[in-house]
Amino acid sequence: MTDATTAQETPAPALLTPTPDDDGAPFWEYAARGELRIQACAETACGELRFPPRPCCPHCRSFDSEWRRMSGRGRIWSYVFPHPPLLPAYAEQAPYNAIVVELADAPRIRLVGNLVAAPDAALDSVPPERLRIGAKVQVVFADVGGTVVPRWILERP
Repeated sequence: MTDATTAQETPAPALLTPTPDDDGAPFWEYAARGELRIQACAETACGELRFPPRPCCPHCRSFDSEWRRMSGRGRIWSYVFPHPPLLPAYAEQAPYNAIVVELADAPRIRLVGNLVAAPDAALDSVPPERLRIGAKVQVVFADVGGTVVPRWILERP
């Protein structure tokens, strides 16, 4: 099999599939159920939210944690349009966006993803001129290569 054949047989979504670790596995399990949850220090400790997930609270050093459901609303805090050179499967979808979303109910928590027109839409489904810092977004979930991932749509298209 040649490199060209490999690039054609490997769809871009397969490249986006995360590899969960023990600390982050619950995030992906909740995503598979269509829920956006963020790890928090247990209420009996300090209760602070933390992302990315980790075993110990960076605020109080407690190992007790829970997963709190978020509203799924946020705003675009930053964004970028990757430029070549890109991996072949990504180059086929360019120009596409990568956004950083600040959660409405947890402003210190920011998630990276893509702004799309619909949950299963291509990464290039939103024209670049539609992106604005501060634009309100809502989480949606899509199966990408066998893993359900959070993506974002504009609250008011």
